Amino acid sequence: MFSLLRISCRTAARRAVVQGPRRDLSEGAVGGGGGSGGGSSSGTGDDEGTGSAAVAAATRQRLEGLVKKDKVVVFIKGTPAQPMCGFSNAVVQILRMHGVEDYGSYNVLEDQEIRQGIKNYSNWPTIPQIYFDGEFVGGCDILLQMHQNGDLVEELKKLGIRSALLDAEKEDKK
Repeated sequence: MFSLLRISCRTAARRAVVQGPRRDLSEGAVGGGGGSGGGSSSGTGDDEGTGSAAVAAATRQRLEGLVKKDKVVVFIKGTPAQPMCGFSNAVVQILRMHGVEDYGSYNVLEDQEIRQGIKNYSNWPTIPQIYFDGEFVGGCDILLQMHQNGDLVEELKKLGIRSALLDAEKEDKK
């Protein structure tokens, strides 16, 4: 099972494209086109730019609230009960192995504003994304690496969450 997680997360890491400098959502980076609202894309009207900035600011504020709502927050494709991609499944499985059951989960497939907005918010181009105590941790590859080298146990401990792997380790020693 670990080898499957390792392979799928490595593949995700290879696909990740490093973006340029962080873009603030207030620059109108949300939406990626095709969103609601008419008007041309030329950006010549003052009202259009102001409206776009207001939507971006509202999205940013919404995302800040979501990432800080729980100690552990994940943005995945699907739900923890039914992940819709291998990388999201890997994140859910890693958290499950550590006994993390109480965490915020947001299905980016249900809300395109969140799907694009979270990428801009974190300056991380891929989903899933993991947050601990409101701070961006990384994606599947980072969480897998933390799991493999033991850092995840320590980070969970800082959040007041005892990893189930510690209990399993104690049982093995008996």
